[in-house]
Amino acid sequence: MNAEPTESESSQLDEMIEPADDAAVSEDSAPDFDLDDDQLDAVLESLLLVVDSPAEVNQLASVTGTAPERVEQRLTLMSAALTARGSGMDLRNAGDGWRLYTRQEFAPYVEKLLLDGARTKLTRAALETLAVVAYRQPLTRARISAVRGVNVDGVVRTLLARGLIAEAGPDPDTNATRYSTTELFLERLGLASLSELPELAPLLPDVDLIDDISESLESDPRFARMNKADVPADVVDTEVDD
Repeated sequence: MNAEPTESESSQLDEMIEPADDAAVSEDSAPDFDLDDDQLDAVLESLLLVVDSPAEVNQLASVTGTAPERVEQRLTLMSAALTARGSGMDLRNAGDGWRLYTRQEFAPYVEKLLLDGARTKLTRAALETLAVVAYRQPLTRARISAVRGVNVDGVVRTLLARGLIAEAGPDPDTNATRYSTTELFLERLGLASLSELPELAPLLPDVDLIDDISESLESDPRFARMNKADVPADVVDTEVDD
């Protein structure tokens, strides 16, 4: 029959077991890779070349087995280095993540290669509508129409199809669908958040005035009928950029 361990022997066993547990935890939490700065920069560059949307720091840190703080630091230094040497690549933090872009001053050459000289643009009406949504979101088509003074059904459909705006739930007062900009909108403009949009206060009417105009027009039966009409996109807002 085996004897029960004495108190002294139990204490010794505990001391032997505890370091083993600590070592196991340390081994499990250790990174899979031990990359120096040059190697980490090369790995991050490779990853950023294949992503189709901005990559979050935590995602890159997980893949490289590196602390997020170090990944953020290396990305910032890489971005500064590319800018300093006038590289055609621009590493930017956009849409809550990092991504490589072609530098703006070389855009004409890129467009010539990809589009063979055919520049695909949003119409002026679509750009105006997108600006209204960006600065006043979330808002309904009726409010967009009130600010622009025209029916915007066709333009809203175009912006939805291109993924620049999305439905943002019903309006609590009218139950009409509201719209807001998307992550793709931020990505296309190279912005991390809507707070980076430039100030337009000097160029626009007072916000309260816009609301007053919207409410007064929405209560007008003639405007309500116009906004509900299914007007084809080629009839409304047909102006295009030169």
